[in-house]
This record gives sequence, C-alpha cells and structure tokens, in this order.
Amino acid sequence: MTAAAPPVDPSLVDDAVAIATEAGALTLQWFAAEGLEVHTKGDGTPVTAADKAAERRVRELLSVRHPDDAVLGEEEDDVDGTSGRRWIVDPIDGTKAFTRGVPLYATLLAVIDEHGPAVGVIDLPALGHTVWAGRGRGCFLDGRPTGVSDRREPTECVLSTSGYSWWPDESLLAVKHAGFQLRTWGDGYGYALVATGAIEAMVDPEVSLWDLAPMPVILAEAGGRFTDAAGHDLDLRPGAQVSGVATNGLVHDRVLACLGR
Repeated sequence: MTAAAPPVDPSLVDDAVAIATEAGALTLQWFAAEGLEVHTKGDGTPVTAADKAAERRVRELLSVRHPDDAVLGEEEDDVDGTSGRRWIVDPIDGTKAFTRGVPLYATLLAVIDEHGPAVGVIDLPALGHTVWAGRGRGCFLDGRPTGVSDRREPTECVLSTSGYSWWPDESLLAVKHAGFQLRTWGDGYGYALVATGAIEAMVDPEVSLWDLAPMPVILAEAGGRFTDAAGHDLDLRPGAQVSGVATNGLVHDRVLACLGR
C-alpha cells in the first residue's frame, strides 16, 4: 500500500491564499471598467491588462517569497526552479465573463510538490469570497471549514459546466436523461460551488492545466472527488490539455458513466 502524502506546511497554504487574494484584488481595478481593451491571443482566447497585471503580481511575490520554486502561468513563460515545487497560476479564470462585467471569474493558484497537489486557491474577487485547501489541512470558505453536499440522487443534484458547446452530444444527452439539473455556473466558480456544497458536480470536457490545477486538493479536502473525464488523476505535465470532473463523490461514477468512461 502506498503511504499517504504528508500534510502540507500551513505557512505555505497561508502564503498561497495571500498571494492569490492580492492578485485577485488587483483585477478589480479593471472589472466593469469602461473602455476595457480586450486582445486576442494566438490560441483565440481573450486577454486584458488585468490578466497580465495579476499574473505579474503573483510572479513578483513568488520571486521574493519562494525564489527557488518553478512557476507555470497562462500569460508568461514558464520559470524553472530547483526546489522540486511548482506554482501554477491562472490570473483570471473566466476572462470572457470578466470582459462582460460578469462577477463569476476567479483567480486560481495551485502548488504542486514532490507528492502531488499540495495547495489550491479559488479567489472570487468580485464576489468577495475565497475557497482554499491544503493537503491534510482541510478546505475552507473565507476561513470557515466547508465541504461537499450529501445528495446522491441525480434528480436532486445540480451539474454545472463552463459551457455546453464543448460537450460531445451523446455525453450531454446522457447527463440530461440521467436526471441531473443542468446549469452553467462555470470556470473556477463552478468548482467552488461543488467544494462548498452548493451543487454536486462540475464538468469541463477540455481545458488547460492552469484552469484545473487547484481542484484536486480542494475537492479531496472538501470530502469530494476530482478526476479527469476518464476517471484518472489530473495530468500535471506543463502544456497538457485536460478535462475535469468534480463531484461530491457520491455521484462521481454516475457522472463518469454519462461521459462515456
């Protein structure tokens, strides 16, 4: 039997929360601002000055507090490290929502160490809420312990996603006919809802690693379950295109079956 990974240092959790919330607060300078310029990157996704400023702030703070750690982010080049630890940042998860004045975007920050996912933070700047977890330290909403719901019947459960246009038709129909209540509270916000018991499942069929890096430890510490759409652990390799399924654990296999596992 493989030994359980050790609990993460609480000071590392505190650092991650502080860095994510400082970067998230910075985005509010541009949120719902008139004349916000939106540029299109080479991959077709939008980017704003807020995305760039928030990630720059995360990297500046890490260069001082954890200079030997590697950093992977959406807007800047990777930084190699020597400590065996890696930070993964998505400065604005839900940039499309951000550019339209929708307050459900998130600043995401994760720490991966030699044992795997160690810390995850979902900061929701425009809502004034933060969900975070450290391996072996529990999951919290604004400093209060939180956890997943105990609902198990699909007809009583809400399944959310960032959008249905990426879903295979057969998977979408299977989820619908299973009886799940379907919503689109997407991006990091949807995963925060699962971790805090507001809904029971969140699915993203195809996203990037920085969109999901905080979720394995957050869902595990909240008492739920997180895998990719095939039921495997999240692929943590840089550049990986990944999928995500987060649930309260009680409906996880049912959701995976609908997705064609």
